[in-house]
Amino acid sequence: MLDPKVETHMTIRVKFFASLREQITNPNTEVDAAKAKTIRDVWKLATDHPMPPHVLCSSNLEHTEPDAAVNDGDEVAFFPPITGG
Repeated sequence: MLDPKVETHMTIRVKFFASLREQITNPNTEVDAAKAKTIRDVWKLATDHPMPPHVLCSSNLEHTEPDAAVNDGDEVAFFPPITGG
């Protein structure tokens, strides 16, 4: 007997922190991994806006650059620039 065709849904989990979290409608969301090749693509899919300069990014809890590749099952997070006083 053949297994029925199982549709798999590839996703990337997205989180926004600090002031970015306050600006985003859904600060914990998912995007279709098939549509995202880079972290910058993830931002665009999650917010429908171009990624602003100086936003900090992480992928799977490691700091990375906006042009880093993403894969199905990754967790991507965005943080505002850190300032001190």
